[in-house]
Amino acid sequence: MVHGDLDQVDLEILKLLQRDASLTNKEVSLMLHKSIATIHERIRRLKEQGYIKRVVAILDRKKINRNLIAFSHVLLKEHTAKTLVEFETEVSKFGEVMECLQMTGAHDFILRIATKDMDAYHEFLRHKLATLPNITTVQSYFVLSEPKSETAYPL
Repeated sequence: MVHGDLDQVDLEILKLLQRDASLTNKEVSLMLHKSIATIHERIRRLKEQGYIKRVVAILDRKKINRNLIAFSHVLLKEHTAKTLVEFETEVSKFGEVMECLQMTGAHDFILRIATKDMDAYHEFLRHKLATLPNITTVQSYFVLSEPKSETAYPL
């Protein structure tokens, strides 16, 4: 067994579904030379065990007018459990925030923020993020190009 309770067939299923979650059980079964019932049961088990957290569609951000991506590094004044949880809870409510990652090092959090343009980012920063208590510093870095963007983990 590789990766805990996963065997090679499970890993192949996960590889396929990471690339295209719209594949039917029949299509996966044909690709892996297994019965549809076997594939159905394995996918159900992978979901139950939490290997597959959810199935989503990945949108073209430019087609939905989210042209600006910023990575904002946030430093908090206090680092109590309460203040960390409060920050995470409040920042998670903002639709512009695509990811909130607590970090080690010079900053407490890195936020991946998607907005229409620089004006929209400025509005987000001024009227949402900067209104949160306990923030000392926000340093933002803007994406110029995206030569690689993956959602699939190597297995």
